[in-house]
Amino acid sequence: MFENLTNKFEEIFSSLKKAPSLDEKQVDEGLKGIRLALLEADVSLDVVKEFISRVKPKALGQEIIRSTSPGDMVVKIVYDEIVSFLGDKNSEISLNAVPPVPIMLVGLQGSGKTTTTSKLAKFLEKNNKKKVMMASLDVYRPAAQEQLRLLGEQNNIETLPIIEGQLPVDICRRALSAANLNGCEVVLFDTAGRTQIDFQMMNEIKQIETIINPAETILVADSLTGQVAANVAKEFKNTVNLSGIILTRADGDGRGGAALSMKYVAEVPIKFLGVGEKIENFEVFHPDRIANRILGMGDIVSLVEKASEDLDQENLKKTEEKLKKGQFSMEDYLSQLRQMKKMGGIEGIMSFLPGVSKIKSQMDQSGIDEKIITQNEAVILSMTKQERENPKIINGSRKKRIANGSGTDIATINKLLKQFKMMSEMMKKMSKGNMKGMVDKGIPPELFNQLK
Repeated sequence: MFENLTNKFEEIFSSLKKAPSLDEKQVDEGLKGIRLALLEADVSLDVVKEFISRVKPKALGQEIIRSTSPGDMVVKIVYDEIVSFLGDKNSEISLNAVPPVPIMLVGLQGSGKTTTTSKLAKFLEKNNKKKVMMASLDVYRPAAQEQLRLLGEQNNIETLPIIEGQLPVDICRRALSAANLNGCEVVLFDTAGRTQIDFQMMNEIKQIETIINPAETILVADSLTGQVAANVAKEFKNTVNLSGIILTRADGDGRGGAALSMKYVAEVPIKFLGVGEKIENFEVFHPDRIANRILGMGDIVSLVEKASEDLDQENLKKTEEKLKKGQFSMEDYLSQLRQMKKMGGIEGIMSFLPGVSKIKSQMDQSGIDEKIITQNEAVILSMTKQERENPKIINGSRKKRIANGSGTDIATINKLLKQFKMMSEMMKKMSKGNMKGMVDKGIPPELFNQLK
């Protein structure tokens, strides 16, 4: 997400940072670049105008022009305004009501509302320790209710049983009663969507809102639709008591215009991001961290949180013990590759690191892609247990056998063995606490070396 915008901003700020001082012409030139970058990212024109009008007077202030590092000060001003536009701080979902707490999800058809309902349910059960029930009110789209039922069954989330022919208002009353009887603390209502906003849909949503009196009414919007998503948010805001937004398909949105526009247009916070198809691909929206990503500063906090959730802690502990003894086998290397895959692969990890556009450029030049992890995994799995424990014994005939078994060639085997040797040396240094010279701008250079 924000890849295009990040690349543009890094170019603009790189130029500003080189200047020993900034005059009005240079600031205007930089702001012109920012304005164009935002428009190309599909940010609403009104939002772009407001953003520039806030940044410009601060960037032209005497304290900036006389500063010893004026470029850095401009970056700080832009960062603060992006955070302000995105919502200042993350907004938690409100559960301050008598259980079962009703939460209504609204949005257009195709925005990912049903999948998002199950993701939110899983999130609330895991992070808020709440028992959740899901209820589908979509009696119009074929198999919509069945889709939610299957998602509930697959992920062990309680779902209201389907009664054919029942109207949405009657389903609402039955869901609240069933949740009460089953001891559910939260009920998520997946409302029907349409291909576009129409009077009938809005009227039905208002009727449902009156019946269930939701603690939260959350708009589910497709981030890929950019300004359209912002306009949809405005329409829903004018119809119901909208309290928040969930942006879906954020992982496929290289522009990020919807995120920057929606909070300003709808005047409600973005609460979550859908970042993949799996039920766990669901993130809390942190404006300050997103601003860091947009400006190419990385998001190490989110990366650490993601690691603590995705990685096998028991496995990590065993690896740590081995490192303390200066041991590192091909089996450990395989484990590291698999952990990387769990965290979203190379691209997934890189997206959280500072200077992401430069890193991706290096990766492209080196011919690095996600296939390398899978390829290396296949090579290691083609080795015997003895070879994994002691790769030094892998001679010419063994390499040939491993290459045939993994569907690769001897050059690939040699490359992996070289990577492993470098990784082993790095791990030995880490075990001795010798980290000097290993980190450059927040990323170990060996991360690239081991993949080349």
